[in-house]
Formats: sequence, structure tokens, C-alpha cells
Amino acid sequence: MLIRREAPTDEPAVQAVTTAAFAKPDTPVPVEAGLVDRLRTCGAWLPELSMVAIGDQGEIVGHVVCTRGHVGTHPALALGPLSVHPKHQRRGVGLALMHAVLGAADATDEPLVALLGNPAYYDRFGFRASTEYGITPPDPGWAHYFQIRTLTTYDPAARGAFAYPEPFNTL
Repeated sequence: MLIRREAPTDEPAVQAVTTAAFAKPDTPVPVEAGLVDRLRTCGAWLPELSMVAIGDQGEIVGHVVCTRGHVGTHPALALGPLSVHPKHQRRGVGLALMHAVLGAADATDEPLVALLGNPAYYDRFGFRASTEYGITPPDPGWAHYFQIRTLTTYDPAARGAFAYPEPFNTL
């Protein structure tokens, strides 16, 4: 498996993987698929932090993206969605995508990454409850699932409310 930056020609495959990863019987077109498209066209899009996983046959089997968020006036990253095609789940694709995007974020001097997800899964990547850093989620009901991963240039002065890019606010 190869992890690389997303290329413009990858957009249809990323859409297909995201749709497959999040589809449910009553929701064949999940909101996450539209979210990725809307993020691409907003000012928060960071192309160097949109990554795909390439399978053995050269096909895209996973995708992850970080976009520009903020903690007060401090820049931060919003991670998500993280998508792995169902046929390739539980094979280390998500793990590889997470390590790659966190490494790329650190290498580009980003201070921290925020996400909404299962603490039992994301703690293996160094994510901790946002409250440990004095950062609050946009919705208080998310408190248990809203997590932060600090990076090398993290500044403890970044405290307060986290703001996602605008497309997240329309979910």
C-alpha cells in the first residue's frame, strides 16, 4: 500500500470510497461524501493534507483530509472524514492514513489536530480529550468524543472554542 497526496484526478475515486465507507441502508449517499466536496471548494482546504491510500491493484482504497480550523485566533487542523472502503477495512489502511496525515501536519508546522471520533480508536494516535488542553468543542454534546492531538509546534496558549471550517457547520 502506498499513501500519497490526493491528485485532482483522484476526486471521483475519493468520492466513491467515502460514499462506500459511510453508506447505510437508509442513507445510500452519506453526508461525509458531500462534505469532502464542499471542503475542497472552501478557503480551509489544504491540498498537502488530503491523502489517499493506493491498494495493490493501483486503486484508491482510502482517504483522509485535514482542513483549517481554529482555536480562538490560533490556527489548528480539523481531521476528517477518514474513509476506508469496506473491502479494505481492518487491514491497516486507516492506521497508515492517520500516521501519514499526522506526520505531514507536523512536518508543515501545524500545532494541533482536532477530531470528533471514538476515543477507544483514536487514543492510539495520541489523541486526548480536548478538555485536557482547555479546548471546547463547537457543540457541548460532543465533549466525550471531541479530541485533540498536539504536534511539535503546539502552543498551550491555544485555548478556547474550536471552530471547524464552514462546510462542517451545514451537516
